[in-house]
Amino acid sequence: MRYVIIGAGAVGGTIGVRLGETGHDVTLVARGAHLDAIRRRGLTLRRPDGDTTWRGPATDGPGTGPLPADTVLVLTVKSQDTDAALAAWADAPVVGGGTAAQRLPLFTAQNGVANEPAALRLFADVHGICVWLPATHLEPGVVVANGYPHPGMLHLGRFPSGADDIDRSVAADLTAAGFVAPVRADVMRWKYGKLLANLGNGLQALLGRDVPDDLRERVRAEGEAVLAAAGIPHTDRAEEAAERGDLVGHRPVGGAERAGGSTWQSLARGAGSAEADHLNGEVVLLGRLHGVPTPANAAVQLGVRRALRDRVPAGEFPLAELAALLG
Repeated sequence: MRYVIIGAGAVGGTIGVRLGETGHDVTLVARGAHLDAIRRRGLTLRRPDGDTTWRGPATDGPGTGPLPADTVLVLTVKSQDTDAALAAWADAPVVGGGTAAQRLPLFTAQNGVANEPAALRLFADVHGICVWLPATHLEPGVVVANGYPHPGMLHLGRFPSGADDIDRSVAADLTAAGFVAPVRADVMRWKYGKLLANLGNGLQALLGRDVPDDLRERVRAEGEAVLAAAGIPHTDRAEEAAERGDLVGHRPVGGAERAGGSTWQSLARGAGSAEADHLNGEVVLLGRLHGVPTPANAAVQLGVRRALRDRVPAGEFPLAELAALLG
Protein backbone atom coordinates (compact mmCIF):
# COMPACT_ATOMS: atom_id res chain seq x y z
CA MET A 1 0.00 0.00 0.00
CA ARG A 2 0.97 3.60 -0.56
CA TYR A 3 0.76 6.09 2.31
CA VAL A 4 -0.05 9.78 2.26
CA ILE A 5 0.81 11.34 5.63
CA ILE A 6 -1.32 14.47 5.98
CA GLY A 7 0.65 16.52 8.48
CA ALA A 8 4.38 15.73 8.63
CA GLY A 9 4.94 17.08 12.14
CA ALA A 10 6.08 15.14 15.22
CA VAL A 11 3.69 12.20 14.83
CA GLY A 12 3.28 12.24 11.05
CA GLY A 13 6.97 12.78 10.42
CA THR A 14 7.95 9.85 12.64
CA ILE A 15 5.40 7.52 11.04
CA GLY A 16 6.21 8.65 7.51
CA VAL A 17 9.98 8.34 7.81
CA ARG A 18 9.78 4.92 9.46
CA LEU A 19 7.40 3.62 6.77
CA GLY A 20 9.64 5.07 4.08
CA GLU A 21 12.68 3.38 5.61
CA THR A 22 11.01 0.00 5.24
CA GLY A 23 10.42 0.53 1.53
CA HIS A 24 6.87 1.85 1.40
CA ASP A 25 5.75 4.50 -1.07
CA VAL A 26 5.25 7.53 1.20
CA THR A 27 4.19 11.08 0.41
CA LEU A 28 4.45 13.71 3.14
CA VAL A 29 2.05 16.63 3.32
CA ALA A 30 3.36 19.76 5.02
CA ARG A 31 3.25 23.52 4.65
CA GLY A 32 5.34 26.66 4.90
CA ALA A 33 8.97 26.54 5.92
CA HIS A 34 8.66 22.89 6.95
CA LEU A 35 7.57 21.87 3.45
CA ASP A 36 10.33 23.96 1.90
CA ALA A 37 12.95 22.30 4.10
CA ILE A 38 11.69 18.79 3.29
CA ARG A 39 11.80 19.53 -0.42
CA ARG A 40 15.31 20.98 -0.21
CA ARG A 41 17.08 18.53 2.09
CA GLY A 42 14.59 15.87 3.16
CA LEU A 43 13.06 15.20 6.57
CA THR A 44 15.57 14.29 9.28
CA LEU A 45 14.32 11.99 12.03
CA ARG A 46 16.52 12.20 15.10
CA ARG A 47 16.31 9.14 17.38
CA PRO A 48 18.10 7.79 20.46
CA ASP A 49 19.96 5.30 18.25
CA GLY A 50 20.90 7.74 15.47
CA ASP A 51 19.58 10.05 12.78
CA THR A 52 17.90 9.23 9.48
CA THR A 53 17.13 11.59 6.61
CA TRP A 54 14.22 10.62 4.36
CA ARG A 55 14.05 12.07 0.87
CA GLY A 56 10.86 11.60 -1.09
CA PRO A 57 7.79 13.38 -2.43
CA ALA A 58 6.34 16.19 -0.34
CA THR A 59 3.36 18.38 -1.14
CA ASP A 60 0.93 20.86 0.39
CA GLY A 61 -2.22 19.23 -0.98
CA PRO A 62 -3.67 16.54 -3.24
CA GLY A 63 -2.72 18.21 -6.51
CA THR A 64 -4.65 17.55 -9.72
CA GLY A 65 -3.70 14.00 -10.65
CA PRO A 66 -5.73 11.01 -9.39
CA LEU A 67 -4.55 9.09 -6.33
CA PRO A 68 -3.68 5.40 -6.78
CA ALA A 69 -6.46 3.11 -5.61
CA ASP A 70 -4.18 1.40 -3.07
CA THR A 71 -3.50 4.65 -1.19
CA VAL A 72 -4.02 4.90 2.57
CA LEU A 73 -4.54 8.41 3.95
CA VAL A 74 -3.14 9.00 7.44
CA LEU A 75 -4.37 12.21 9.09
CA THR A 76 -1.82 13.52 11.58
CA VAL A 77 -2.58 17.24 11.72
CA LYS A 78 -3.56 18.84 15.03
CA SER A 79 -7.28 18.59 15.76
CA GLN A 80 -7.89 22.28 15.11
CA ASP A 81 -6.70 21.71 11.52
CA THR A 82 -8.80 18.62 10.85
CA ASP A 83 -11.74 20.25 9.07
CA ALA A 84 -9.49 22.04 6.59
CA ALA A 85 -7.51 18.88 5.86
CA LEU A 86 -10.63 16.77 5.36
CA ALA A 87 -12.09 19.34 2.99
CA ALA A 88 -8.85 19.50 1.00
CA TRP A 89 -8.60 15.74 0.46
CA ALA A 90 -12.21 14.48 0.38
CA ASP A 91 -12.84 15.21 -3.30
CA ALA A 92 -9.43 14.23 -4.62
CA PRO A 93 -9.95 11.92 -7.61
CA VAL A 94 -8.89 8.28 -7.47
CA VAL A 95 -7.63 6.11 -10.34
CA GLY A 96 -10.59 4.15 -11.69
CA GLY A 97 -13.16 6.74 -10.68
CA GLY A 98 -14.68 8.15 -7.53
CA THR A 99 -13.11 10.32 -4.84
CA ALA A 100 -10.85 9.76 -1.88
CA ALA A 101 -13.80 10.15 0.49
CA GLN A 102 -15.70 7.45 -1.38
CA ARG A 103 -12.95 4.92 -1.97
CA LEU A 104 -9.87 5.34 0.25
CA PRO A 105 -9.38 4.40 3.91
CA LEU A 106 -8.61 7.31 6.23
CA PHE A 107 -6.73 6.75 9.49
CA THR A 108 -6.83 9.44 12.20
CA ALA A 109 -3.55 9.37 14.14
CA GLN A 110 -4.47 12.35 16.32
CA ASN A 111 -5.13 13.37 19.90
CA GLY A 112 -8.74 13.95 20.91
CA VAL A 113 -11.94 12.15 19.98
CA ALA A 114 -13.71 14.62 17.70
CA ASN A 115 -11.67 13.90 14.58
CA GLU A 116 -13.28 10.56 13.83
CA PRO A 117 -16.92 11.77 13.68
CA ALA A 118 -15.77 14.80 11.68
CA ALA A 119 -14.06 12.48 9.20
CA LEU A 120 -17.05 10.18 8.95
CA ARG A 121 -19.19 13.09 7.73
CA LEU A 122 -17.11 13.03 4.54
CA PHE A 123 -15.18 9.74 4.35
CA ALA A 124 -16.94 6.40 4.14
CA ASP A 125 -14.05 4.34 5.56
CA VAL A 126 -12.65 5.82 8.78
CA HIS A 127 -10.21 4.17 11.19
CA GLY A 128 -8.96 5.54 14.49
CA ILE A 129 -5.41 5.36 15.81
CA CYS A 130 -4.64 5.91 19.49
CA VAL A 131 -1.20 7.52 19.49
CA TRP A 132 1.40 6.99 22.21
CA LEU A 133 4.45 8.46 20.46
CA PRO A 134 6.84 10.85 22.24
CA ALA A 135 8.17 13.11 19.51
CA THR A 136 8.86 16.79 18.94
CA HIS A 137 8.76 19.09 15.92
CA LEU A 138 10.16 22.58 16.46
CA GLU A 139 12.61 23.06 13.57
CA PRO A 140 11.70 22.97 9.86
CA GLY A 141 12.81 19.72 8.29
CA VAL A 142 13.53 18.02 11.63
CA VAL A 143 11.55 15.71 13.91
CA VAL A 144 12.95 14.34 17.19
CA ALA A 145 11.54 10.96 18.29
CA ASN A 146 12.41 9.98 21.88
CA GLY A 147 10.56 6.65 21.97
CA TYR A 148 12.72 3.61 22.74
CA PRO A 149 13.10 0.71 22.07
CA HIS A 150 10.04 1.27 19.86
CA PRO A 151 9.26 4.77 18.57
CA GLY A 152 5.61 4.52 19.58
CA MET A 153 2.52 2.42 20.24
CA LEU A 154 -0.35 2.85 17.77
CA HIS A 155 -3.66 1.11 18.50
CA LEU A 156 -5.74 0.75 15.31
CA GLY A 157 -9.38 -0.04 14.65
CA ARG A 158 -12.43 0.98 12.66
CA PHE A 159 -14.57 3.90 13.70
CA PRO A 160 -16.94 3.66 15.47
CA SER A 161 -15.96 0.07 16.32
CA GLY A 162 -14.67 -3.17 14.88
CA ALA A 163 -11.57 -4.08 12.86
CA ASP A 164 -10.99 -5.33 9.34
CA ASP A 165 -8.32 -6.43 6.87
CA ILE A 166 -7.22 -2.85 6.23
CA ASP A 167 -6.49 -2.40 9.93
CA ARG A 168 -4.51 -5.62 9.98
CA SER A 169 -2.55 -4.72 6.83
CA VAL A 170 -1.66 -1.24 8.10
CA ALA A 171 -0.77 -2.67 11.51
CA ALA A 172 1.57 -5.16 9.82
CA ASP A 173 3.29 -2.34 7.92
CA LEU A 174 3.65 -0.27 11.09
CA THR A 175 5.01 -3.25 12.98
CA ALA A 176 7.59 -3.85 10.26
CA ALA A 177 8.51 -0.15 10.58
CA GLY A 178 9.31 -0.64 14.27
CA PHE A 179 6.09 0.43 15.96
CA VAL A 180 3.96 -1.55 18.38
CA ALA A 181 0.64 -1.65 16.52
CA PRO A 182 -2.15 -3.65 18.18
CA VAL A 183 -5.45 -3.95 16.32
CA ARG A 184 -8.38 -3.21 18.64
CA ALA A 185 -12.10 -3.43 17.90
CA ASP A 186 -12.60 -0.90 20.72
CA VAL A 187 -10.05 1.66 19.55
CA MET A 188 -12.20 4.57 20.76
CA ARG A 189 -12.06 3.25 24.32
CA TRP A 190 -8.30 3.63 24.06
CA LYS A 191 -8.65 7.08 22.54
CA TYR A 192 -10.88 8.27 25.38
CA GLY A 193 -8.31 6.97 27.85
CA LYS A 194 -5.62 8.91 25.97
CA LEU A 195 -7.87 11.99 26.06
CA LEU A 196 -7.75 11.87 29.86
CA ALA A 197 -3.96 11.68 29.75
CA ASN A 198 -3.82 14.62 27.33
CA LEU A 199 -5.83 16.95 29.59
CA GLY A 200 -2.58 17.98 31.26
CA ASN A 201 -1.05 19.10 27.94
CA GLY A 202 -2.51 22.57 28.23
CA LEU A 203 -1.24 22.95 31.79
CA GLN A 204 2.25 21.97 30.68
CA ALA A 205 2.08 24.41 27.77
CA LEU A 206 1.12 27.19 30.16
CA LEU A 207 3.31 26.43 33.17
CA GLY A 208 6.16 24.28 31.88
CA ARG A 209 7.38 21.13 33.59
CA ASP A 210 6.46 22.23 37.13
CA VAL A 211 2.70 21.72 36.95
CA PRO A 212 1.27 21.29 40.47
CA ASP A 213 0.03 17.74 40.93
CA ASP A 214 -3.30 18.92 42.29
CA LEU A 215 -4.02 20.87 39.08
CA ARG A 216 -3.12 17.91 36.88
CA GLU A 217 -5.35 15.63 38.93
CA ARG A 218 -8.17 18.18 38.96
CA VAL A 219 -8.49 18.36 35.18
CA ARG A 220 -8.33 14.57 34.94
CA ALA A 221 -10.93 14.08 37.66
CA GLU A 222 -13.31 16.35 35.75
CA GLY A 223 -12.65 14.31 32.62
CA GLU A 224 -13.38 11.02 34.37
CA ALA A 225 -16.58 12.49 35.83
CA VAL A 226 -17.96 13.62 32.47
CA LEU A 227 -17.14 10.31 30.78
CA ALA A 228 -18.93 8.49 33.58
CA ALA A 229 -21.96 10.79 33.24
CA ALA A 230 -22.00 10.27 29.47
CA GLY A 231 -21.58 6.50 29.80
CA ILE A 232 -18.42 6.52 27.67
CA PRO A 233 -15.98 3.66 28.39
CA HIS A 234 -12.25 4.34 28.57
CA THR A 235 -9.01 2.68 29.52
CA ASP A 236 -7.43 3.55 32.85
CA ARG A 237 -3.85 4.24 33.86
CA ALA A 238 -3.16 0.71 35.04
CA GLU A 239 -4.36 -0.87 31.79
CA GLU A 240 -2.39 1.59 29.69
CA ALA A 241 0.79 1.10 31.71
CA ALA A 242 0.46 -2.68 31.45
CA GLU A 243 -0.07 -2.42 27.69
CA ARG A 244 2.99 -0.24 27.13
CA GLY A 245 5.21 -1.96 29.68
CA ASP A 246 8.79 -1.28 28.65
CA LEU A 247 7.96 -1.28 24.94
CA VAL A 248 7.86 2.52 24.57
CA GLY A 249 10.02 4.48 26.96
CA HIS A 250 11.67 7.89 26.73
CA ARG A 251 15.36 8.30 25.99
CA PRO A 252 17.38 11.46 25.37
CA VAL A 253 18.26 12.39 21.81
CA GLY A 254 21.54 14.25 21.40
CA GLY A 255 21.80 14.43 25.18
CA ALA A 256 18.47 16.25 25.52
CA GLU A 257 15.20 15.05 26.99
CA ARG A 258 11.92 15.78 25.23
CA ALA A 259 11.12 19.45 25.80
CA GLY A 260 7.32 19.27 25.94
CA GLY A 261 4.11 17.76 24.61
CA SER A 262 2.09 18.66 21.56
CA THR A 263 0.35 21.75 23.00
CA TRP A 264 3.63 23.03 24.42
CA GLN A 265 5.19 22.64 20.98
CA SER A 266 2.42 24.69 19.36
CA LEU A 267 3.17 27.58 21.72
CA ALA A 268 6.93 27.14 21.36
CA ARG A 269 6.69 27.30 17.55
CA GLY A 270 4.35 30.28 17.64
CA ALA A 271 1.90 28.24 15.56
CA GLY A 272 -1.00 30.60 16.30
CA SER A 273 -3.34 27.77 17.35
CA ALA A 274 -3.34 24.86 19.78
CA GLU A 275 -5.49 21.83 20.50
CA ALA A 276 -6.78 22.68 24.00
CA ASP A 277 -10.27 23.41 22.64
CA HIS A 278 -10.36 19.81 21.34
CA LEU A 279 -8.90 18.22 24.49
CA ASN A 280 -9.99 20.19 27.55
CA GLY A 281 -12.80 21.58 25.40
CA GLU A 282 -14.16 18.06 24.84
CA VAL A 283 -14.51 17.69 28.61
CA VAL A 284 -16.20 21.07 28.86
CA LEU A 285 -18.61 20.13 26.08
CA LEU A 286 -19.55 16.82 27.69
CA GLY A 287 -19.88 18.51 31.06
CA ARG A 288 -22.34 21.02 29.65
CA LEU A 289 -24.30 18.28 27.90
CA HIS A 290 -24.55 16.14 31.02
CA GLY A 291 -24.69 18.70 33.81
CA VAL A 292 -21.19 18.15 35.22
CA PRO A 293 -19.17 21.24 36.24
CA THR A 294 -15.76 21.45 34.56
CA PRO A 295 -14.21 24.74 35.75
CA ALA A 296 -10.59 23.54 35.66
CA ASN A 297 -10.73 22.39 32.04
CA ALA A 298 -12.56 25.57 31.04
CA ALA A 299 -9.80 27.60 32.72
CA VAL A 300 -7.10 25.71 30.80
CA GLN A 301 -8.97 26.36 27.54
CA LEU A 302 -9.16 30.07 28.27
CA GLY A 303 -5.56 30.23 29.46
CA VAL A 304 -4.22 28.61 26.29
CA ARG A 305 -6.28 30.95 24.11
CA ARG A 306 -4.90 33.94 26.04
CA ALA A 307 -1.35 32.63 25.70
CA LEU A 308 -1.82 32.32 21.94
CA ARG A 309 -3.40 35.75 21.64
CA ASP A 310 -0.77 37.50 23.78
CA ARG A 311 2.14 35.43 22.38
CA VAL A 312 3.15 34.19 25.82
CA PRO A 313 6.17 31.87 25.45
CA ALA A 314 5.59 28.20 26.21
CA GLY A 315 5.74 27.52 29.93
CA GLU A 316 5.68 31.18 30.96
CA PHE A 317 1.99 31.86 31.60
CA PRO A 318 1.69 33.53 35.05
CA LEU A 319 0.57 31.01 37.64
CA ALA A 320 -1.35 33.74 39.45
CA GLU A 321 -3.37 34.47 36.31
CA LEU A 322 -4.19 30.79 35.86
CA ALA A 323 -5.16 30.58 39.53
CA ALA A 324 -7.55 33.51 39.00
CA LEU A 325 -9.13 31.69 36.06
CA LEU A 326 -9.48 28.54 38.16
CA GLY A 327 -11.20 30.48 40.94
